[in-house]
Amino acid sequence: MTDRKTLQLRASSENATALTLKKKGRGWEISSKRLDVLHEQAREMRRHSSEAHKALAERFTKADLGEYSFTRHAVVGSAIVDFVCHNLGMAIAIDEEGANATLATRRDKSLEAVGIRVMRLKAADILADIDAVLARITAGMRLRIADRQSSRHRHHASNPRQTAPRGAGRAPSGATRPTRNRNAQDR
Repeated sequence: MTDRKTLQLRASSENATALTLKKKGRGWEISSKRLDVLHEQAREMRRHSSEAHKALAERFTKADLGEYSFTRHAVVGSAIVDFVCHNLGMAIAIDEEGANATLATRRDKSLEAVGIRVMRLKAADILADIDAVLARITAGMRLRIADRQSSRHRHHASNPRQTAPRGAGRAPSGATRPTRNRNAQDR
């Protein structure tokens, strides 16, 4: 039988530089009260969407994107994005006429800091030629999938002894699949 390695904790001086999970704002560094306000604003934005947003949302609901789906007017951290795909770590922002560009740039940088790529689309382009916009979104999704796969491969190459997560297609050695209780399912 082989010896098992155990997790060793670092000295407290080394832990001081490590990131810690904030105990407010459901993991983000903002208060729960502020998050509730953001969710209410997002709800209002869903109720009163622009024509470009409605057109793109309609096409997303009809499209078969497989395991990827876009949520409209979603709260990510302290930002409300027009569409977000959490599986890809990708957000789509629709630029309306008269929008504040500096605020949008700051929001994009904060989303990039947490690993979400932002694709900006003009509302006029969506209304004029939505098929070209969808082709651009599809190309962006393919790039994002390729980026995530290459980073996953780099991670596994640099950490060969680390086991894959349970859903990654490999089960730990000696593990068996759980069986369903067929009697409970038939009831």
